[in-house]
Amino acid sequence: MDDATLPAEIVAGLDRMGLGPPLGAMRLTGGVSSDIWRIDLPGGPICVKRALGRLRVVADWRAPVVRNRYEARWMRRAEAAAPGSAPALLGQDEASGSLAMQFLPPERYRLWKAELHAGHADAGFAAAVGATLARIHAATAADPTTAAEFPTDDIFYDIRLEPYLVATAARHPDRAAALSAIVEKTRTTKRALVHGDVSPKNILTGPAGPVFLDAECAWWGDPAFDLAFCLNHLLLKCLWTPPARDRFLACFGALEAAYASGIEWEPKAALRGRVARLLPGLFLARVDGKSPVEYITAEADKERVRRVARALLAAPVREPAEVCEAWRKELTA
Repeated sequence: MDDATLPAEIVAGLDRMGLGPPLGAMRLTGGVSSDIWRIDLPGGPICVKRALGRLRVVADWRAPVVRNRYEARWMRRAEAAAPGSAPALLGQDEASGSLAMQFLPPERYRLWKAELHAGHADAGFAAAVGATLARIHAATAADPTTAAEFPTDDIFYDIRLEPYLVATAARHPDRAAALSAIVEKTRTTKRALVHGDVSPKNILTGPAGPVFLDAECAWWGDPAFDLAFCLNHLLLKCLWTPPARDRFLACFGALEAAYASGIEWEPKAALRGRVARLLPGLFLARVDGKSPVEYITAEADKERVRRVARALLAAPVREPAEVCEAWRKELTA
């Protein structure tokens, strides 16, 4: 490996974090919001992230790099609530916008997104994702002092609500009122510590269970957002790997049920209702928002998403399972 291209700001940040000069470095792929590096140190490899001010998407999507601070705080809180659910945090340097964490070797920690794309949809693992996420939400909901560590309403709006739901409303003016109501409900619901990007691309299938990455959108707010964001991806994957459709939908049910069994901080029906309202908005956003999923390219597939999402926005349902069933019917029509 060659550290010649490692930015000087990261090298300086490593020094300030007391992690020493790098022996070598390699840029890792997959991030649109950060530069991610594997860096070799005398004690072994680590991973370093540096937040970007302009995200790597087609749309002009900008976000404050201070979000790096809150990702580090989320990692500490998650580790306390569910040990092993996040990489060990090794240091943070706000001057360079970098944080250093444990390097998790890919041969032992596989990316869930890649597993799903290959059709390996394990309902047991999906249930572990739901149960672990609920543990993090429950622990932080029980400790409202956590809220003071995450004054990130503006960041969450800029990175999640605006590019997904607000931007989608502009593309669908006849559903704008419904989408605006979802934004307002989500924005004003304050219950627990939210990761903000619970996606298969940010979950590793570790030897001891799921490991969550990339909590750049960490926010004290509505935990329904995390659950809906992850469930949404399981619906979308049906168009990416069609032969595994039934397994993906089984994972949807297993994840949602495991999460629901851990809801302690509010009535289950209330949270499930918010998830059921969020899901069609997020579903539509992944074809018509600022961050469309890269694997839905055929216009016919996009129209299927629009047809189901728009119908559910017009006639909301109360249970996430009803959203799943509406999608199943569309796929089997």
